[in-house]
Amino acid sequence: MVTLLIVYHTQTGRTKAMAEAAAKGAASIEEVIVVLKRAYDATLEDLINCSGLLIGSPEYFGYMAGAVKDLFDRTYEAARGRREIFRKPYAVFVSAGNDGMGALAAIERICLGYQFKKVLEPVISRGEVGAEAISACEEMGKTIAAGCEAAIY
Repeated sequence: MVTLLIVYHTQTGRTKAMAEAAAKGAASIEEVIVVLKRAYDATLEDLINCSGLLIGSPEYFGYMAGAVKDLFDRTYEAARGRREIFRKPYAVFVSAGNDGMGALAAIERICLGYQFKKVLEPVISRGEVGAEAISACEEMGKTIAAGCEAAIY
């Protein structure tokens, strides 16, 4: 079975809506188990055991949420050099009050350190999360799940 881990942080509910849309898309692919977790609740074992990863963060002061950074901080040393982590496919979604680029850049830089493999372009929703962003997140979840299930990543 393929497991897609979707980790996110939210305070307003915007990023949660994006995460739930991605989970809905991923769940539409047979043989895929979706694990949806808030960043504070995610663990190294979640990162090791998933087949692919979606990371969702609001943008705070031009940066990712502290909870997402905390996940990276808690798991990085133990994850370094592990073959289960190497080239794990990932993508990012951001709920932005500004342009989202600072949060995205910070997440992508850290993912380079983990040696994850970026497989999809990010979804960035500026302001209220509308139907277009929800649809894009659903498609993102479906695409990465299908890619993991087909072993193309």
